[in-house]
Amino acid sequence: VHLVESGGGLVQPGGSLTLSCAASGSRFTLGAMAWYRQEQDKERELVAVMTRGERTLYSRRAEGRFTISRDNAQNTVSLQMNNLEPEDTAVYYCNAADQEWWPGDYWGLGTQVTVSS
Repeated sequence: VHLVESGGGLVQPGGSLTLSCAASGSRFTLGAMAWYRQEQDKERELVAVMTRGERTLYSRRAEGRFTISRDNAQNTVSLQMNNLEPEDTAVYYCNAADQEWWPGDYWGLGTQVTVSS
């Protein structure tokens, strides 16, 4: 399975950005699909995850500001990020699993999000 992220970039504090991830190479609907992020010199951390059954889980920092969504037929997942803060600056990675667990075995290469004025 191959994951490709898009939608990263530079945004001002308080702004919004939507990340998208497209999966290819799977005949079936993927299991849990998630977004992780990694700030410079820090460990990668979970941002949000959505199961095939559309249950969601958010990190405390994402709760209330970010929304994860997916299209099971297309095996795509998106992350709508609102009210962005400089602390959200990181490389964001798409992750997917064959079943309903996370992190899954499949990772994208990441997309940079920079929040700065």
